[in-house]
Formats: sequence, structure tokens, C-alpha cells
Amino acid sequence: MTSRKIPIAVADGDGIGPEIMGAVRYVLDEAGANLEYHPIEIGEKCYLAGMEMGMSPLTWDVLRNTKALLKSPVTTPQGGGYKSLNVTIRSTLGLYANVRPSASYAPFVETKHPKMDIVIVRENEEDLYTGVEYRQTPDLCEAIKMISSPGSEKIIRFAFEYARSHGRKKVSCFTKDNILKLTDGLFHKIFEEIAAEYHEIETEHWIIDIGTAKLADNPEVFDVLVLPNLYGDILSDVAAQLTGSVGLGGSANIGENGAMFEAIHGSAPKRAGTNSANPSGLLLAAVLMLNHLGVHDVAERIHNAWLKTIEEGIHTYDIFREGVSKKRVGTKEFADAVAKFLGQKPQKLKAVSYHPTEKLTALSSKAPKNEKRVCVGVDVYLYSKIAPNELGKSLAKVAAPLTLKLVTNRGAKVWPEGLPETFCIDQFRARFSSKKRGEGVNPELILGTLKALTDEGFDIVKTENLYLFDGKPGFSTHEIY
Repeated sequence: MTSRKIPIAVADGDGIGPEIMGAVRYVLDEAGANLEYHPIEIGEKCYLAGMEMGMSPLTWDVLRNTKALLKSPVTTPQGGGYKSLNVTIRSTLGLYANVRPSASYAPFVETKHPKMDIVIVRENEEDLYTGVEYRQTPDLCEAIKMISSPGSEKIIRFAFEYARSHGRKKVSCFTKDNILKLTDGLFHKIFEEIAAEYHEIETEHWIIDIGTAKLADNPEVFDVLVLPNLYGDILSDVAAQLTGSVGLGGSANIGENGAMFEAIHGSAPKRAGTNSANPSGLLLAAVLMLNHLGVHDVAERIHNAWLKTIEEGIHTYDIFREGVSKKRVGTKEFADAVAKFLGQKPQKLKAVSYHPTEKLTALSSKAPKNEKRVCVGVDVYLYSKIAPNELGKSLAKVAAPLTLKLVTNRGAKVWPEGLPETFCIDQFRARFSSKKRGEGVNPELILGTLKALTDEGFDIVKTENLYLFDGKPGFSTHEIY
């Protein structure tokens, strides 16, 4: 153990946050964690004081000059205009890897899956969590799903390196690329490419819906899971609940230049001040933090003491069970019990042993390969209350440099040869390209088309250029493009 204190930022958060943070800091100090705490204020008070990110801009200096952030949950006020604090910190500091272990503690914590022991590795910066949304027409709001090659490569390689360094045998990838062929398709493609480099690790891919059903029914067949942001967020909560309580889940957020550790549950304001909350999620997050900081001996002592506490039947309300639990305790008393068992190991639950090779390390991505990129057209999104067939005919008559190929509404083709049964809203997509399939178009042709449409009174909401990459469409295709 280093003699010099390790500086970390700590945030008490909202609701039950101050109570569980107090309990965790007590255990850390009793275990000799040798940490130097730098408190920061985040959450509801900051939001209500007019800080839209939920913290003062000056807080960034503290986060950048400490080794990690240990954070209690926060409350985001109801209503619009408030940005997610977690998403802001993750994206701004580049904390791209979210690691959430979920293991059962049977028979001491009730679960239908006593052999469950999985780790979910979730991409943390992209997908729908970028929060880029638009209301384009009275009928329609849009959220943009972003999946990038570098972002996918970083998180997938991280998952394989985690599996290798932690002695895990299998990595499973979950996507919905049977529908989202470009975004989720890219994630799956990169998974297959990277998997080929790790011959000793078994790999598999699941479509997210059936994969989730399999996880809920038989989580024992999984080991390490790697997922895009939204799916990972949902499945990690499902996995934690399968172990017996979301209150047991700890979380690590890892980047090349920082790290944040937190419980996966919320601030539970109704339980604030009642000394009843389970501090286990935040305590296990602190164990992940200590391993990240290289303080493996203290991480091991705390984790084993926590396992001993669970094994002894000293439980908070959320996991207390008559006939199994021996003593129902509050937040502070649970922390006291963990501290009392420091230096001891569980007898029935499997004791943990941590080693330097198990550090959670961020990985840089390699440069993407060069691909020939050719613009072949433009999708023009229109606000219109005109019937689909009439709209298509009107658009086709416009004297535009590019040719109208099709019109869709919410992804369904409505012109040409649309069906009258198709339900339409007030936003349409009109696809324009050159007469010759795949022929490149220049910006002047696109601008000329947009001007022609505007001159005819069409209400353009937005546009998306259509590109071929090495001859392959970089856009969702239909019968015509």
C-alpha cells in the first residue's frame, strides 16, 4: 500500500446519498484505504440553483485533478431543461466503459439463479444517450442513435481484455442488427472482427430481445456481456435484480483520463433520513475503485468482509428474509458490521482474491481504415398534410436537378406504389438521386434540388446526404435508391 494518500473526488448526492456515502467512507477508513477526499457538490441543489448540468463548472477542475470520483446517486428535478449529470460526466471525461458485475449470493440473498456470476460491459458515450433530439413537426419527435467505429472498437476490445485479465471464458454481444442494420450492424461487425483476435475466449451474438429473455430465464449461461449504451443500461438493471436486489449493484465508469464509481440505483428520496438504505451498491463500487487505483489488498479485505456480513445474515430491509436473515439492520449498522469483519473471509460464499492484473484499463482505438466515400443523393424530410400519393406526384413534377425515387413515412414506402392502408403522420422522407443508380452527385445538384423544392412551397424539415462507402450503401435502402 502506498504511503501517500490517493486523491479522489466524492459526491454525497441526493436522497439516501449522504447516508450511504457516510457508511462507505467509514468502511474505507476503517480498512485503511489511505484516500484523500475532495468533496464536490452535485445534483438537485445545483440544478435548482440554475446549473443546467447539475454541478458548478469549477467542479471540472476537481475531477481532472483527482484519480477517481466516488459518487452517490442524484435527483434530477422534474421538467425539461435539465441534462443528465451522469451522461454529462461520462461524455465530457471520456468514460466510455461502464462495468457492472452481477453475482448471486445464494442462499443468503434470495434469488432464482444461485449460480449467476456475470459482468455487463456497456458502451457509455454513444447510442441514444447522446440526447440529440428534435421535434420536427407537430406529429413527430426524433432521437438520433449514434454508433461509431472507434466507440464500438474501444468498448468491445475492453470487454475482451476484461475477460482475459479476469479469467472469464466467454464474451456475448447483444444487438438488434436484424432491424438496425447500419448502427447495430456496425457494432456486431466490429465484435466479430475483434473476437477473431481472442482465440481462447468463446464468443456469441444474440438479438437483444431473445437474448434478454435468455438472460432473465437462465443467466448462468452468460459470463461477460458487451452491449451498446441503451441495451446495456436496461440489461444491467435486470441482471442486478436477478441477483436479489438492484441495491447490490456497483458500477465502474472507465476512461483513458478518468474514472467514476457509483451504485446503479437511484437516490430514493422517500427513504432519505430513515437510516434504512442498503449501502452495498456504493460499497461494491468503492471496491471496484480501489482495484482501479491499484489498492488491491484493501479492496479484497472490504469485499470479503462484506461477503462475511451477508453470510452472517446481517441484512438491510431490501434483502431481509425471515428464516434466512438473522438481523435486520439500518445503513449505519450494516457498515459497522462490515467494519467488524475486516480481515475475515466468508466460509460458505466464495472469498475474493484480487491481483494487479485485474486492473480496469482503458484502451485506445485504432485508426479507421480508409474507404472511398461517394455522395449519391439526398433524403429530404418534409412537413406535409397532403395525401401520400398526391405528395409523391407533386414532388415528381418539380423541376429539380435530381430525380425523385421514392417517398416514405416512418420508414414505410408510400410512393410509388404505396398502399392506402399505410397510416401516415405529417413528416415524409423524399429520396432524390441521379437518374443512373449509384452515380455520384455534387453539392450544387443537392442545393439546386432543395431550392427547387423551396420555390414550389414545400416545407423542408431537414436533409440527410446519401453516401456509398466502397460501393456499399451507408443508408437504409428500399427497392429504389
